Amino acid sequence: MGDNHKFQLGTVGALSLSVVSSVSIVICNKALITTLGFNFATTLTSWHLLVTFCSLHVALWMNMFEHKPFDARAVTGFGILNGMSIGLLNLSLGFNSVGFYQMTKLAMIPCTVLLETLFFRKKFSRNVQLSLTILLVGVGIATVTDLQLNLLGSILSLLAVVTTCVAQIMTNTIQKKFKVSSTQLLYQSCSYQALTLFFIGPFLDGLLANQNVFAFKYSPQVLLFIVLSCMISITVNFSTFLVIGKTSPITYQVLGHLKTCLVLAFGYVLLHDPFSWRTILGILIAVVGMILYSYYCTTESLQQKANEVSAQLPQVKESESDPLIIVDKGSGILSDGVVPKTQTRVWNSRRDLDA
Repeated sequence: MGDNHKFQLGTVGALSLSVVSSVSIVICNKALITTLGFNFATTLTSWHLLVTFCSLHVALWMNMFEHKPFDARAVTGFGILNGMSIGLLNLSLGFNSVGFYQMTKLAMIPCTVLLETLFFRKKFSRNVQLSLTILLVGVGIATVTDLQLNLLGSILSLLAVVTTCVAQIMTNTIQKKFKVSSTQLLYQSCSYQALTLFFIGPFLDGLLANQNVFAFKYSPQVLLFIVLSCMISITVNFSTFLVIGKTSPITYQVLGHLKTCLVLAFGYVLLHDPFSWRTILGILIAVVGMILYSYYCTTESLQQKANEVSAQLPQVKESESDPLIIVDKGSGILSDGVVPKTQTRVWNSRRDLDA
């Protein structure tokens, strides 16, 4: 009971940390890109990962966590795949309308459900499916404004959805398969992600923004927001691996839509972004879907644990019904290895008979 309570507190803490850090970095990056004109999202992400790797290396040097090497091919492939998914998401945003990009993000939950059902035989109840549908409808109403389709943008979006879903599923399965913590996995894979984005970032940003990241004029204000964004990214990257490891890729996607709703709300309050009744309605519907998802997941989890406990009870009763004294060939032996007094009498009587 104590371990279960600690696990629940750890999960709530991870979810809260992820929400706070993600909303903070979105607001920071929005000011950096929109207000200050720093339109180099992919390169900025590579700097995020590089700072995260350096901070984890310092933490390792201070013995704050244990270095646990495991399958090098799995780590390399996982890191490169994560880097590619980030690049493809940025390309999808660049070659599609904002509305279609939001549809791309909405497609990640159904895609993750499909992949986990096909390859991991995971089952999702009708209640969970219904709550996810309500959530997606609400987020769609709040965020999707226009749907302008083009062939290249659609292909990039499809690749972005698949790579992102597979990377998030791998984040969960690798931690469980190799029994590594979120910090250990992040430390192992972070360098590969950073190198992947470091090489492709300037090219992608130049293609999308028609600007050179190395020719940009870095004012003190820009440098300040870049440093702040990199500092926040340490918590974002850590909490992402932590949440997926403790919960599931689906829960992380649901949490991502909660962040979207919060970003819309904070954007209206802090940055005075336009806000319509349609956005408010969509956020309310999405919140209902999130509450239902949380309720059904918690209920089903408790029911599963109760079934596991009830399945173990017959075994416990069977072991308790074992006799304390096992009689074998006329000798009495206690289950704890102590010889009873009656055995001595039986032995003596046989010795007298033999005599």
